[in-house]
Amino acid sequence: MIKEVIQQSFQVSYQYQVHFTRDLFAATNPLFRQFLAAHPGAPAARALVVVDEGVMRHHARLQTQIQAYFETVPDVSLVSGPMVVSGGEEAKNNQDVVDRIIAAVDRYGIDRHSYVIAIGGGAVLDAVGYASAIAHRGIRHIRIPTTVLSQNDSGIGVKNGVNYRGKKNFIGTFCPPFAVFNDFSFLHTLPHRAWLSGISEAIKVALIKDADFFEWIVQHTAALRERNAEAMEYLIYRCAELHLQHIAGADPFEFGSSRPLDFGHWSAHKLEQLSAFAVMHGEAVAIGIALDASYSYLAGYLPQSDAQRIIQLLQDLGLPVFHPLIDATGGAHPLLVGLDEFREHLGGRLTIMLLQGIGRGMEVNDMDTERVIAAAAMLHNDFAIQL
Repeated sequence: MIKEVIQQSFQVSYQYQVHFTRDLFAATNPLFRQFLAAHPGAPAARALVVVDEGVMRHHARLQTQIQAYFETVPDVSLVSGPMVVSGGEEAKNNQDVVDRIIAAVDRYGIDRHSYVIAIGGGAVLDAVGYASAIAHRGIRHIRIPTTVLSQNDSGIGVKNGVNYRGKKNFIGTFCPPFAVFNDFSFLHTLPHRAWLSGISEAIKVALIKDADFFEWIVQHTAALRERNAEAMEYLIYRCAELHLQHIAGADPFEFGSSRPLDFGHWSAHKLEQLSAFAVMHGEAVAIGIALDASYSYLAGYLPQSDAQRIIQLLQDLGLPVFHPLIDATGGAHPLLVGLDEFREHLGGRLTIMLLQGIGRGMEVNDMDTERVIAAAAMLHNDFAIQL
C-alpha cells in the first residue's frame, strides 16, 4: 500500500556581495573585472547592460566607458551597446521596459549563466530585476544603484517588481541579485530633491534598530543637507549594513506577516499612487515616518519628546512631513484605503511597525482609524511642510 503523503523539504542557500567603490568603469578600477573573473559563467558568457536614461543623460561618457571596460574583461562579452530605458516610476508603470529586456534576452541568446546588468535608480533596478528573474526562470542579475535610496535600501535587497492595476509593486518576485556595486561617483549629479529623499530610509532603519545611528544623523544633519560626500557615504554604508543584517536574520522572502523594514511605508505607498508618483518614494516615506511617529505618540507608545525630535529631524533635512492628499475625513479617507491595501499586500494578519522609542520598534496588529486621521490632522496643523 502506498503512503498518502510524500513530504518534501529542502533549503537553498543564497549569498551575494555588496561592494562600495567610486568610478566603477574607470580603466584604473579593477573591481568589476576581478569580480567577473572570480565568478565564471558560461564558456562564452554574455552581458546585457540596461541604463536609466537619467543616468545616461548626466554621464555622457558612460556608454563609451562601459564598452571600453568590457574589452578588458576576459570571457564576458557585451551583446550590444547599453539599452537605455525610461527612469523613475515610469519604468515600473510601463510594461514596455520588462518586455524590451525579455526580447533582448531572447534575441541575444542570454542564458542563465550570463548577465543582465542594471544601472540606475530603484525603479529601474526593480523592473530590470523582475525581467531577469522571470526570463529563463532567473538570469544572473547585477545591480549598480545610482541614487541614495537605491544604494542604501532598494538596490541591495532581494525584492523586485513593477506596478500593476494602479497598485505599487503588485507583481514581482523575491530574487536576490548576483552582486551589487554601489558606485558613489553617481551621486554627485543627483538633483538635490533626490539626494535628500534617500535619507528617509536611513532614518527609518535607525528608528527601528539603532538609536546611535539616529543620533549620528542628527549630528550630521547640516553636512548631509549640504551634500557632504563623506557624510553621505557613511550614511549609505551603515544603512545598507542594517538592512542586510535584517534580511539575513529574519524573513527575507516574507512568508510571515511581519515587515519591520516597512516602517512608514504603509501610507507612503498609497501617497505615491494618489500623487501619480509626483511624490518621490523617499519623500512619501518621510511623511509616513512622521505619521507613524505621531500615531505612536497618540497611542501612548512613544514619548512626545521623541516624536517631536523625529519630526524635527525630517524638517531640518528639508524633507516633507505632510501632504494635502492625506488630509481628508470619513470612511473613504485615503489613509484608511491604504491601510486596507497594505493588509491585502501582506496576505495575512495586519502587522504594522510602530515605535516605543528611538531605536525601539514594536509591532501592532490593529490601527485605530480615528487615531490615524488624528495623527494626519496633527501633522497638518503643527508641522505643515508641503511639497
